[in-house]
Amino acid sequence: MPSSTLIWLLAGAVLCFMELLLPSAFVAFMMGISAFVVALLSVVGLSIWLQVAIWLLLSTVLVVLSRRFLQPRRRNFKIQDAIIAETLIEIPAGKTGRVLYEGNSWRAKCDDEKLSIPPHQRVYVVRREGTTLIVMPESILSH
Repeated sequence: MPSSTLIWLLAGAVLCFMELLLPSAFVAFMMGISAFVVALLSVVGLSIWLQVAIWLLLSTVLVVLSRRFLQPRRRNFKIQDAIIAETLIEIPAGKTGRVLYEGNSWRAKCDDEKLSIPPHQRVYVVRREGTTLIVMPESILSH
């Protein structure tokens, strides 16, 4: 067995073991897997520079693929259950106010920037942008 094969096997084992000790979102693990693949290819007698280039390329591809397929998808912040809220203070046109939604006070903005909503009005929550609820008055949507 050539010495470069042994080095790649050792590097792969160390990288995979490092992933167990210091989780890095599969980066070290994918680099270790790439090192094992290059160890198999080094038996053929490839030059060391070609082995390093293959390892870098394969590591990059595996890390990108692992992020795409193994990491959980980000939650889409769609409001599903309770879609009705009540304004606590006026929501001026194009500005933010406060609404009572699911028992909590939320920052809110009207979806129509030309429309102002008086206090103590029922509103529909259209969507959420960060910590701000985008609302529409119930009177407009019920007609």
